[in-house]
Amino acid sequence: MSRWRSLRFEFSAMASPCSLQMDGQDEQGMRTAAAAAIAEVHRIEAKYSRYTEDSIISRINRAAGQDAVDVDAETAELLGFADSLWTLSGGLFDISSGVLRRAWDFKAGKLPAVDALQALLATVGSQHVQRQGHQVRLALPGMELDFGGFGKEYAADRAAAVLLQHGIHHALVNLGGDIHALGERGLPELQGAPWSVHIQHPRADASGGDTTLAVLPLARGGLATSGDYERFLMVDGVRYCHVLDPRTGWPVAHWQSVTVLAANTTTAGALTTIAMLKGVDAIAWLQAQGVRYLAVQHDGQVLSQGASDARS
Repeated sequence: MSRWRSLRFEFSAMASPCSLQMDGQDEQGMRTAAAAAIAEVHRIEAKYSRYTEDSIISRINRAAGQDAVDVDAETAELLGFADSLWTLSGGLFDISSGVLRRAWDFKAGKLPAVDALQALLATVGSQHVQRQGHQVRLALPGMELDFGGFGKEYAADRAAAVLLQHGIHHALVNLGGDIHALGERGLPELQGAPWSVHIQHPRADASGGDTTLAVLPLARGGLATSGDYERFLMVDGVRYCHVLDPRTGWPVAHWQSVTVLAANTTTAGALTTIAMLKGVDAIAWLQAQGVRYLAVQHDGQVLSQGASDARS
């Protein structure tokens, strides 16, 4: 019987550094599984990227205000998921709010023009997304859908599913910090131990010290983090991040970061985004969802439930 080994595969997707780590005895089998999982991530990126002209999202957006567009079962299911998140969040998680990015240039270092932001806000609202079976129509001209709120997380779950289909039972999928743990460690000396996931300190760029906020154990399921440090601009000492409230078009400001551990990465990612948008109500809302979390307030205070630090 072949000896146990751990293999790591690194690649780029969805504008992020990504990796797959696997424990197993069949090296060729692990390599084959990794190639299939990476191909699945790239498939999802090509299918749902707003930057790809022939993606289904681009086709839906081009038809805004016109006729309905036919979609396949996978896309219809994701649209239904987005609709359930919109309802669950009280309208805060809105896949039509991505159009607001046109007003925000985080590289330019200046705030958007109010009139430009207001014009874009007039095209935001998931209540204007009309779905019937495998057809979807954006009722308002200029509307756009954007799966950025859960696309990478969904890809992490799909990559894990492909690994499982190839007989892999001990793996960690990491797509730019969106994590799926497919079982615990498999190496004999680590058998039964969880994977260790490093959570970035949201102010690591300013602290000059340890860049790790916590090291969380994860044996199975998903973990995702949303924060105000991923894309932002500073104006007169005020930080404006990329997480935008669809009601106002302006960035959220209560949380530096929110990490959620859930049954899968897609759910974890959606809950982190909603929590960022919930502001002061986030902790009570996360507790109501029954998930583990690690959150850093605007003042640096750390709040957590069920997310123990592996270093302590």
